[in-house]
Amino acid sequence: MSAQSEASARRWWIRLRLALAAGLLLGIGATGTLADWTDQEKVTATFIADVIPAPTLTRACEFKPGLLGLGARVRIYWRLPSGYALSDVEVQASTRGLGSVLAPLTGFSLTGNTVRQSDGTYRTDVPANLLGGLLGLGAELELALVVAPDDVGGWVSKSASVASNAGLVAGIGGKCRNLT
Repeated sequence: MSAQSEASARRWWIRLRLALAAGLLLGIGATGTLADWTDQEKVTATFIADVIPAPTLTRACEFKPGLLGLGARVRIYWRLPSGYALSDVEVQASTRGLGSVLAPLTGFSLTGNTVRQSDGTYRTDVPANLLGGLLGLGAELELALVVAPDDVGGWVSKSASVASNAGLVAGIGGKCRNLT
């Protein structure tokens, strides 16, 4: 064999080795693995949303008719849940389902119309004359107390609710009953 053919054969082997090495680096001709990775452990998680406790009614509500309907009011007796302040409570009113906050409709102030009693419970008087625009003759109004803290993004508690009927004329036949 001549020196030229030996050099040519050596170059051919070098090229073949380079091509095989490049193939290995680039994955040409590689086959997928049949390895199967299994783990018998199982992971579970539970997410629980915090619940805002509801106020509770402590005794039957009362309809106070006043004199010939003047000064008529609905009186609600209730307890604030532990850890919350009176400023966290809203009074809602509706003739069909809850949703309307009472303050914008009537100028009602929960703090101005609520008295803390000696046993730590509260008594709230909702003037019936403020509700006149909401109550038709003989219509029933639902009043609800809910805990709605500002720092929880619109979440509210379940309600402590009463239903009231101002009667037909001058508070005659007016009544109130606890719903919860």
